[in-house]
Amino acid sequence: MFSQLRFLIQLGRAQHIARRYFVTNGFDGALTMLGLTMGFYASGGVATPVAISACLGAAVALGVSGLASAYMSEAAEREKELRELEQALVGDLEATAHARAARLIPLIISAVNGFAPLLLGLLIMLPLWLSEAGVPLPLAPLPSAIVVAFLVLFMLGAFLGTVSGRFWLWSGLRMLAIALLTAGLILWLEG
Repeated sequence: MFSQLRFLIQLGRAQHIARRYFVTNGFDGALTMLGLTMGFYASGGVATPVAISACLGAAVALGVSGLASAYMSEAAEREKELRELEQALVGDLEATAHARAARLIPLIISAVNGFAPLLLGLLIMLPLWLSEAGVPLPLAPLPSAIVVAFLVLFMLGAFLGTVSGRFWLWSGLRMLAIALLTAGLILWLEG
Protein backbone atom coordinates (compact mmCIF):
# COMPACT_ATOMS: atom_id res chain seq x y z
CA MET A 1 0.00 0.00 0.00
CA PHE A 2 2.78 2.44 0.92
CA SER A 3 4.74 1.61 -2.23
CA GLN A 4 1.60 2.29 -4.30
CA LEU A 5 1.10 5.60 -2.49
CA ARG A 6 4.75 6.54 -3.02
CA PHE A 7 4.42 5.64 -6.70
CA LEU A 8 1.32 7.84 -7.14
CA ILE A 9 3.01 10.74 -5.32
CA GLN A 10 6.06 10.44 -7.59
CA LEU A 11 3.88 10.07 -10.66
CA GLY A 12 2.00 13.23 -9.73
CA ARG A 13 5.21 15.10 -8.76
CA ALA A 14 3.50 15.95 -5.49
CA GLN A 15 6.43 15.98 -3.06
CA HIS A 16 7.92 19.19 -4.47
CA ILE A 17 4.56 20.91 -4.72
CA ALA A 18 3.61 19.88 -1.18
CA ARG A 19 6.92 21.16 0.17
CA ARG A 20 6.38 24.55 -1.50
CA TYR A 21 2.82 24.73 -0.17
CA PHE A 22 4.01 23.79 3.32
CA VAL A 23 6.57 26.59 3.39
CA THR A 24 4.38 29.18 1.69
CA ASN A 25 1.26 28.66 3.77
CA GLY A 26 3.27 27.84 6.90
CA PHE A 27 5.02 31.19 6.45
CA ASP A 28 1.65 32.92 6.10
CA GLY A 29 0.39 31.26 9.26
CA ALA A 30 3.50 32.03 11.30
CA LEU A 31 3.63 35.64 10.11
CA THR A 32 -0.08 36.06 10.86
CA MET A 33 0.45 34.76 14.40
CA LEU A 34 3.44 37.08 14.77
CA GLY A 35 1.27 39.96 13.59
CA LEU A 36 -1.50 39.15 16.03
CA THR A 37 0.78 38.68 19.03
CA MET A 38 2.79 41.80 18.15
CA GLY A 39 -0.42 43.78 17.78
CA PHE A 40 -1.65 42.61 21.18
CA TYR A 41 1.74 43.35 22.72
CA ALA A 42 2.08 46.79 21.12
CA SER A 43 -1.40 47.82 22.23
CA GLY A 44 -0.47 47.25 25.86
CA GLY A 45 -1.46 43.62 26.01
CA VAL A 46 -4.73 41.78 26.29
CA ALA A 47 -5.92 39.05 28.57
CA THR A 48 -4.35 35.74 27.60
CA PRO A 49 -7.71 34.02 26.93
CA VAL A 50 -8.57 36.80 24.45
CA ALA A 51 -5.21 36.36 22.70
CA ILE A 52 -5.74 32.59 22.58
CA SER A 53 -9.22 32.97 21.07
CA ALA A 54 -8.08 35.47 18.44
CA CYS A 55 -5.00 33.48 17.48
CA LEU A 56 -6.91 30.20 17.39
CA GLY A 57 -9.58 31.77 15.20
CA ALA A 58 -6.95 33.04 12.79
CA ALA A 59 -5.08 29.70 12.73
CA VAL A 60 -8.28 27.75 12.04
CA ALA A 61 -9.35 30.20 9.34
CA LEU A 62 -5.94 30.00 7.64
CA GLY A 63 -6.06 26.21 7.85
CA VAL A 64 -9.53 25.96 6.31
CA SER A 65 -8.62 28.52 3.67
CA GLY A 66 -5.46 26.64 2.78
CA LEU A 67 -7.25 23.30 2.68
CA ALA A 68 -10.14 24.49 0.52
CA SER A 69 -8.22 26.74 -1.86
CA ALA A 70 -5.45 24.22 -2.52
CA TYR A 71 -7.92 21.38 -3.06
CA MET A 72 -10.07 23.34 -5.49
CA SER A 73 -7.15 24.69 -7.52
CA GLU A 74 -5.11 21.47 -7.46
CA ALA A 75 -8.11 19.27 -8.34
CA ALA A 76 -8.93 21.53 -11.29
CA GLU A 77 -5.32 21.49 -12.53
CA ARG A 78 -5.01 17.71 -12.16
CA GLU A 79 -8.31 17.15 -13.96
CA LYS A 80 -7.16 19.42 -16.79
CA GLU A 81 -3.83 17.58 -17.08
CA LEU A 82 -5.60 14.20 -17.13
CA ARG A 83 -8.01 15.32 -19.86
CA GLU A 84 -5.12 16.70 -21.94
CA LEU A 85 -3.24 13.41 -21.54
CA GLU A 86 -6.37 11.49 -22.58
CA GLN A 87 -6.70 13.67 -25.69
CA ALA A 88 -3.04 13.16 -26.57
CA LEU A 89 -3.33 9.39 -26.14
CA VAL A 90 -6.84 9.25 -27.62
CA GLY A 91 -8.10 7.05 -24.82
CA ASP A 92 -9.86 6.85 -21.48
CA LEU A 93 -7.45 6.86 -18.50
CA GLU A 94 -10.01 6.58 -15.67
CA ALA A 95 -8.80 3.13 -14.57
CA THR A 96 -5.09 4.02 -14.66
CA ALA A 97 -2.51 5.16 -12.14
CA HIS A 98 -2.63 8.60 -13.75
CA ALA A 99 -6.31 8.96 -12.83
CA ARG A 100 -5.70 7.67 -9.30
CA ALA A 101 -2.86 10.18 -8.91
CA ALA A 102 -5.08 12.96 -10.26
CA ARG A 103 -7.62 12.18 -7.49
CA LEU A 104 -5.10 11.57 -4.69
CA ILE A 105 -2.61 14.41 -5.18
CA PRO A 106 -5.12 17.25 -4.57
CA LEU A 107 -6.02 15.61 -1.24
CA ILE A 108 -2.39 15.36 -0.15
CA ILE A 109 -1.45 18.85 -1.27
CA SER A 110 -4.54 20.44 0.26
CA ALA A 111 -3.88 18.66 3.56
CA VAL A 112 -0.32 19.99 3.63
CA ASN A 113 -1.46 23.47 2.63
CA GLY A 114 -4.18 23.53 5.28
CA PHE A 115 -2.31 21.93 8.15
CA ALA A 116 0.89 23.98 7.76
CA PRO A 117 -0.52 27.31 9.02
CA LEU A 118 -2.72 25.55 11.57
CA LEU A 119 0.11 23.52 13.10
CA LEU A 120 2.63 26.36 13.08
CA GLY A 121 0.00 28.71 14.51
CA LEU A 122 -0.74 26.24 17.31
CA LEU A 123 2.98 25.91 18.00
CA ILE A 124 3.31 29.69 18.31
CA MET A 125 0.32 29.75 20.64
CA LEU A 126 1.89 27.16 22.94
CA PRO A 127 3.29 29.74 25.40
CA LEU A 128 -0.17 31.28 25.75
CA TRP A 129 -1.70 27.90 26.62
CA LEU A 130 1.16 27.03 28.98
CA SER A 131 0.68 30.34 30.77
CA GLU A 132 -3.05 29.71 31.14
CA ALA A 133 -2.26 26.27 32.55
CA GLY A 134 -0.07 27.87 35.20
CA VAL A 135 3.27 26.78 33.75
CA PRO A 136 5.94 29.39 34.55
CA LEU A 137 7.55 30.92 31.46
CA PRO A 138 10.84 32.84 31.26
CA LEU A 139 8.96 35.75 29.66
CA ALA A 140 5.38 36.96 29.79
CA PRO A 141 2.97 34.99 27.54
CA LEU A 142 2.85 37.41 24.58
CA PRO A 143 6.62 37.98 24.38
CA SER A 144 7.11 34.22 24.71
CA ALA A 145 4.74 33.61 21.77
CA ILE A 146 6.58 36.28 19.78
CA VAL A 147 9.91 34.56 20.42
CA VAL A 148 8.42 31.22 19.32
CA ALA A 149 7.13 32.91 16.15
CA PHE A 150 10.63 34.23 15.41
CA LEU A 151 12.07 30.74 15.98
CA VAL A 152 9.46 29.10 13.74
CA LEU A 153 10.14 31.59 10.95
CA PHE A 154 13.90 31.11 11.34
CA MET A 155 13.42 27.33 11.10
CA LEU A 156 11.32 27.70 7.93
CA GLY A 157 14.13 29.73 6.41
CA ALA A 158 16.74 27.19 7.52
CA PHE A 159 14.63 24.43 5.95
CA LEU A 160 14.51 26.35 2.67
CA GLY A 161 18.27 26.79 2.80
CA THR A 162 18.72 23.06 3.24
CA VAL A 163 16.33 22.30 0.36
CA SER A 164 18.09 24.73 -1.97
CA GLY A 165 21.56 23.53 -1.02
CA ARG A 166 22.48 26.91 0.42
CA PHE A 167 23.89 27.57 3.85
CA TRP A 168 20.91 27.02 6.16
CA LEU A 169 21.97 29.72 8.63
CA TRP A 170 21.86 32.51 6.05
CA SER A 171 18.48 31.40 4.80
CA GLY A 172 17.18 31.23 8.35
CA LEU A 173 18.56 34.69 9.12
CA ARG A 174 16.95 36.08 5.97
CA MET A 175 13.55 34.76 7.07
CA LEU A 176 14.18 36.08 10.57
CA ALA A 177 14.96 39.51 9.07
CA ILE A 178 11.53 39.49 7.39
CA ALA A 179 9.93 38.64 10.74
CA LEU A 180 11.86 41.42 12.51
CA LEU A 181 10.89 43.90 9.80
CA THR A 182 7.25 42.89 10.21
CA ALA A 183 7.45 43.28 14.00
CA GLY A 184 9.13 46.65 13.60
CA LEU A 185 6.44 47.85 11.21
CA ILE A 186 3.73 46.80 13.65
CA LEU A 187 5.46 48.62 16.53
CA TRP A 188 5.94 51.70 14.36
CA LEU A 189 2.29 51.71 13.25
CA GLU A 190 1.08 51.22 16.84
CA GLY A 191 3.40 53.96 18.10
